[in-house]
Amino acid sequence: MTTWTDAPLVALDLEGSGAQDRDDEAILEIAVVPINGGQPSLPDAFAALINPGRPIPRRPWISPGLTSSVLASAPLLAEVTAELAARINGKIVVGHNVGVDWRLLRRRCPDIRPQALIDTLRLARHVNPGVKGNALGALLDRYGLTAEVTSLVPASQPHRALWDTAGTALLLPALIDDLTVGSALTLAELLHIAGLPAEAAGIPAEGQAAPGQASLFDV
Repeated sequence: MTTWTDAPLVALDLEGSGAQDRDDEAILEIAVVPINGGQPSLPDAFAALINPGRPIPRRPWISPGLTSSVLASAPLLAEVTAELAARINGKIVVGHNVGVDWRLLRRRCPDIRPQALIDTLRLARHVNPGVKGNALGALLDRYGLTAEVTSLVPASQPHRALWDTAGTALLLPALIDDLTVGSALTLAELLHIAGLPAEAAGIPAEGQAAPGQASLFDV
């Protein structure tokens, strides 16, 4: 059986214009960080601002750095989709409350097809049932990882895509270490605990994988 550290994992985070935009919600920034041997590989990370093609009003949940003037000179999503697909297709995507980001990415880039999704929020709730305060920042503080994230991505900050992606990649092994099996955890066990169901993720279930792509739980 494949251990989780041998799995093709990538951490993902994106910043959007907000759910209030409904079907018009735009991706403003995205980052993908490979997780190799259970640890983030920042030299191989990809991060990009995205030009939404329209002005974005100032909103409390949008980072001050993601202004319309800054985003206007960024590439369009179509210009980075091939790079994203090369980094995500066939991989297992790890994110904090990953379903939210995945729904937006899937809507904007329907040809991007990960093998599966793992949610560190689900994992945190499994590790510490009944404990509240499971936002990414709160968990990183609880596990003493905040300073390490900042040292890995000193040019970024919380609630920006690269910082949050690096934080998620560091949080995953910390949470797994709190499980009884720890580093011996298999990928199948991790998917059972923290994977999004195939139906909810909109990814073909076992036996329905896209041609040439591994099945969701073929682990």
